[in-house]
Amino acid sequence: MRVIGELPNNFCKISLFQWNEKYLVKFELGLYEQTFKIDEYEVADVNELKSLISEEFIKKVMNRFDEMHADWGEIALG
Repeated sequence: MRVIGELPNNFCKISLFQWNEKYLVKFELGLYEQTFKIDEYEVADVNELKSLISEEFIKKVMNRFDEMHADWGEIALG
């Protein structure tokens, strides 16, 4: 797996990777992470991939982090 970049963000860490003819977009926040795998043929290049990661998309990812935290709290705390 090859690191191809990071996107600056105030809320979470966003890393870009290239591996097995796929781009991986990894979001990390505390104990949680989300990874999206995109076939290389779906985007023209890394710049197009970066342009698809909009503020609206990041908001959805952050909401999912909240859901993940709530789910973990339910099972961990009973």
